[in-house]
Amino acid sequence: MLSYLSTRGDVTNKNFTDVLLSGLASDGGLFIPSSHPDLDTNRLRSFQGLSYAQIAMQVIKPFVNNDIDDDVLAALIADTYSADNFDHDAIAPLVQIGPNAWILELFHGPTFSFKDYAMQLLGKLFDHVLEQRGQRITIVGATSGDTGSAAIEACKNCKNIDIFILHPEGRTSDVQRKQMTSVDSPNVHNIALKGTFDDCQAFVKDLFADTKTAEKIGLSAVNSINWARIMAQTVYYAAASAALGAPDRSVSFAVPTGNFGNVYAAWTAKQAGLPIEKLVIGTNRNDILTRFFETGRMQVGSVEPSLSPSMDIQVSSNFERYLCHLMQHDYTSLQKMMNSFKTEKTFNISNDLMDAVRHDFRAYRCTDEQTTDMIGTTYASTGYTIDPHTAVALHAATQVLPSDPSTPMVTLACAHPAKFPDAVKKATGVAPAMPEKLAAVMDMKEHFTVLDNDYDKVRDFIVSESSAA
Repeated sequence: MLSYLSTRGDVTNKNFTDVLLSGLASDGGLFIPSSHPDLDTNRLRSFQGLSYAQIAMQVIKPFVNNDIDDDVLAALIADTYSADNFDHDAIAPLVQIGPNAWILELFHGPTFSFKDYAMQLLGKLFDHVLEQRGQRITIVGATSGDTGSAAIEACKNCKNIDIFILHPEGRTSDVQRKQMTSVDSPNVHNIALKGTFDDCQAFVKDLFADTKTAEKIGLSAVNSINWARIMAQTVYYAAASAALGAPDRSVSFAVPTGNFGNVYAAWTAKQAGLPIEKLVIGTNRNDILTRFFETGRMQVGSVEPSLSPSMDIQVSSNFERYLCHLMQHDYTSLQKMMNSFKTEKTFNISNDLMDAVRHDFRAYRCTDEQTTDMIGTTYASTGYTIDPHTAVALHAATQVLPSDPSTPMVTLACAHPAKFPDAVKKATGVAPAMPEKLAAVMDMKEHFTVLDNDYDKVRDFIVSESSAA
C-alpha cells in the first residue's frame, strides 16, 4: 500500500493524514509517495464524460488510501469542486485558440488563481482531519502573489487553524495584495516582509527546522511543499487530457512555473500513467530553471521584479522532489546537495542525469517585452485575453514544435487577467473586465503587519499571535 517518505531519507512509512498536517518532513525534506498510482488505460478511458469532481475522486483516492472514508472523501471533493466555489460548470474549462492549441482556464475559483484548485480542497481536508483528532494547528505560508489569497480564502473559516501568510512587501500586484489583506478574520494574519519571496519561503523552512517552535505552535504548511497540494493539482491534468481524448491520444502541457510545484504535479500525473508527450516550462526573467536545463547548474541569482510576479523566485523548492527520483533515492547524496545549495547557492548534476532531465522537460525564458508582445499578439489574433503568467507559458509553448501535429498543446492559464490590469491594458489597449468579487476588494480596508527581514522577529510575531502556542 502507498505510504510517504522524505526526500532526505530519515522519515519513512508516513500515512496521508500525517503528511497533510506536518507539511514538511522533520528531517528537512519534502514528502513524496513510495510509489505512483496506476491510472491504466481502462481507468483513463472511464474519465471521459465524468465531472471534474468525479475525476478528482478517482485520481486522489489512491494517494489518500484508507486514511479518510471513501464516502467522506467523496463528499469533501464534491463540496470543493461545486458551483459554490467555482464559477464555471466545467471547473477547469478548455478554450481553443488555434489548431491543436488550447488554454486550460484555472482561474474560476474564489481568488481567480490556479491555487484555488488545490487550496480549497486542502482547507476542507485540514478541517475534517483536525476535527477528527481534536487538534489545532498554525499554518505558515509564503506567497509571491496568489498562494496567500487562495490559502486565506480556504482557511478563513476553519475553527482549528491560525494562518500566517508572508508576502514580499511591494512585490505583488495591488489586486493580489488586497485579496489577502482585505480579509478581516481573527485567525488570519498577513505579514509584509521587507524582502523577496525567497526570503519568505526560507523563513517558512526555518520555522520547520526550529523544532521547538514548530511543536509549540503545531506548525503546518500550505505551500506546495505540502504534498496534498501536488496531489490535488494532478487532477486538472487528468481532466484536461480526458477531455482531449486520452488515453487514445497524447497531450502536451506548457506550464508557467517558479517553484516547480505545478509542473511537478504534471510529471506526477505522467508517472501514474497519463499520456503526456511533452512538459514545457515557461520562466520569466527570474530564470533559474531555464538556466539549469541549459547548463546542468542550479545557480541562485538575485530576484528581479517582473510583469509576472508570482514567478519572481530563485529557489524552486519542489525541484528536490524530482531530484530524489532522478537520483534513484540516493538520500545521502541528495541531502549533501541540498545542504550545499543552501549555503553555496549552487549545485551541478552530471551529463548523464541531464540527459534524463531533458527527456522529461523543456524550459524557455520569457522577458517582460516578450510577455507584453505575447499578450498583445494573442489578443489581436484570437480576441482572447491572457494574463502575464499565461503569456510566459504560451511563449514557451510556441518554442516547441510538436513531433505529432495532431497532439494538443495545452497552455495553463493560472490567473485571471483582471489581476494584472495594467500589464494587460498596456499590451492590448483594453483593460480586462474586472469580476465583481475582485473589484470589491479594491476598496476594502487592509490588515497586515510589516516586519523586517529578520527570522527572529517573524518567529516571535507568529508565536505571540498563534492561538495554538
